[in-house]
Amino acid sequence: MLRGAAAAGHAALATAEPSAPALEQRRADDLRRALKRSRRREQLRAAALVLPLFLFLAACFVVPIGLMLSRGVVDTDLAKILPRVTTALKSWDGRELPPEPVFVALVSDIRAARQAGSLASAATRLNYDVPGFRTLLFTTGRQLPEELAGSARDTLVRIDPKWGERETWAVIRRAGGPVTDFYLLGALDLRRDTDNSITGAPPEQRVFRDVLWRTLWISAMVTLICLLLGYPVAYVIARQPPARAGVLLFLVLLPFWTSLLVRTAAWVVLLQKEGILNSLFLSMGIIDQPLKMIFNRFAVYVAMVHVLLPFMVLPLYSVMRSIPPSYVRAASSLGARPFTAFRRVYMPQTLPGIGAGCLMVFIQALGYYVTPALVGGADDQMISYFIAFYASKTVNWGMAAALSIMLLTATLALYAVYNRMVGVERMRLA
Repeated sequence: MLRGAAAAGHAALATAEPSAPALEQRRADDLRRALKRSRRREQLRAAALVLPLFLFLAACFVVPIGLMLSRGVVDTDLAKILPRVTTALKSWDGRELPPEPVFVALVSDIRAARQAGSLASAATRLNYDVPGFRTLLFTTGRQLPEELAGSARDTLVRIDPKWGERETWAVIRRAGGPVTDFYLLGALDLRRDTDNSITGAPPEQRVFRDVLWRTLWISAMVTLICLLLGYPVAYVIARQPPARAGVLLFLVLLPFWTSLLVRTAAWVVLLQKEGILNSLFLSMGIIDQPLKMIFNRFAVYVAMVHVLLPFMVLPLYSVMRSIPPSYVRAASSLGARPFTAFRRVYMPQTLPGIGAGCLMVFIQALGYYVTPALVGGADDQMISYFIAFYASKTVNWGMAAALSIMLLTATLALYAVYNRMVGVERMRLA
């Protein structure tokens, strides 16, 4: 009896108290949950610290730029000013002239727009597509009779025969929105014809593809020149003692503390026909007459390289100073010539700095506006000049947005090519 009771008691204790492995597993689970809670609190704390900056960037950078770029594909202005005719033309097949109700709707819209004072905005938008449409719309508005005597179609054609052409109505239909490809096609020197097919713009209007190619070419040449000049400069600085390297880096960073406009204006003074360089060359007898060094492509290269060269030197220097000199000495001790040791041992280790510097210089050069505008000629202006022209002078926000989209797309495409060929992760090693 006593033995049975004792055995039963031991069994009960064994059942009530968990085993050692079970306790360890429970402690491990508790510790894992505690770590998850701690990590979650840290993530929430970090998110709370970053949230104000994120909201600031979203409100002051992402949203305004997004709204600006949307103007390149969204076109609702004409539909607000001429709502009846734009709605009626949505069902028009475009093969023949629109039916009589469409002409009536246009007459009603023109009268209402003249009374509201918004006809000028509609005329400006249609004039982007076909030059002369502004005159057509204003002339029609002035000559419309108080009451139509006969059909609206005959009245409009009598005012101007262009109302009897399909192209005139196709222009209004294309501008009816709310989504349009007019500006994007225009940025690529394309357009839609009367049959709504995509064709090339007239030769005298094809400018933007050449401007895009010119922008890419200038940016590539500036990047190449910065690399050729910045690589030896960074190499020399990286091989100096720390005190001397600090002084040289100070000289590299010194242009950052001078205004971009001041630096560009200084090159105008230096490179003009009566400038310092031409005067020096003439006094030394090197030239017989002043050289044309300003308001051309040469001046653009010189001024842009001067501004962007530090962005090439700094990434190269940050990589070069981390390369142990013993690598090159080891290659030389194994029989490699200096150039071979540099080409096969040293230069491959600087590829992350080369990639980072080229990417920084090239992307910044794509958006340059002030420098080419001040020191370049008419054939040296980059795409940013035309973006500013359409945004500030002609107030054509749609074309400005379309050109911005084209520039952004080209930048992202080149970045993707760079990432494919070199790899951004190698650049992070810099």
